[in-house]
Amino acid sequence: MKAKFTGHDTFSLRYGWLYKAVNHLNNGGKLQTSNDDKTREAIVELGVGKNMVNAIRYWAEATSLLDVTKNKSNIDYATSDIGKYIFNVNTGKDPYLEDIGSIWLIHFLLNFNFEHLTAYRYLFNYSLVQHFEKSKLISDCYSESKKIVVNDIGNENTIKKDIDCFLNTYTKKYKNTAAKMKQVINEEHFNSPLAELNLIQDIGGGFYISDLKERPELPIEIFIFALIEFINEETKESKINTVDFDSLLMKPCSPGRIFRLSESGLGQKLDEAQEYSENSISWIDSLGLRQVQVEQSYLDLPLSLLNSFYGDDE
Repeated sequence: MKAKFTGHDTFSLRYGWLYKAVNHLNNGGKLQTSNDDKTREAIVELGVGKNMVNAIRYWAEATSLLDVTKNKSNIDYATSDIGKYIFNVNTGKDPYLEDIGSIWLIHFLLNFNFEHLTAYRYLFNYSLVQHFEKSKLISDCYSESKKIVVNDIGNENTIKKDIDCFLNTYTKKYKNTAAKMKQVINEEHFNSPLAELNLIQDIGGGFYISDLKERPELPIEIFIFALIEFINEETKESKINTVDFDSLLMKPCSPGRIFRLSESGLGQKLDEAQEYSENSISWIDSLGLRQVQVEQSYLDLPLSLLNSFYGDDE
């Protein structure tokens, strides 16, 4: 992996940004900021400043909504299939992220990445902590990243800025009062869709909680989509359709890791997936052997499951 702890200019993800990125590109716009004319166009069309254009491009790319083509002279961006599927102004399934399931899907897409390590991908894919202090997370991320990535990660302050941005994206802010913890509602944090998932809670004083849970609120179709994406990645060399339970629970980019599922929570989701799929997804837990098998028809058509979730089975 390569380290990528910069690029968002410290702006956390906000409602509307992914929609703006996809449809700006679909309408022939550009998100590069190396071209002054195109930058001015983007500033006008998106209604934000230059730094926010950078941030919008960063988050759209990080969530796999953009296909990136690099050549010697420049970088070109185009909307990916999943970007069009969710955010197209006329045909997108949920362009304004009105369904919480869409936000779970964005969370998965953001963290299902084997190429670049960020602060949020470190926590969701590599860290086992459930209760942490921000300063300790910074030092842990800094030291552990050196073992994971192949390029220079910068200094600890670079990690701190990325973690600050990550926590602002995923948490609702609170402040201590004499009587109780009081939620702070402000524009930046109110507008971050990923905070709605409550995967990380700010309990004040620089301390946070990110428990492993059963997550009944996670839609089964979104879980199955993540399961299939992970199995396809895991088995692309072997061409088999079986994966062991522990890999689904513990490996980087697995559903267990990204959705912060407990062991019992993953088992419950697999039971639900088996029932939902009418045994096209099956798993056994017997005599210490725990394996999950998925029929090829499911592995070939992950988007069809999302069609079902959004009420369109065609």
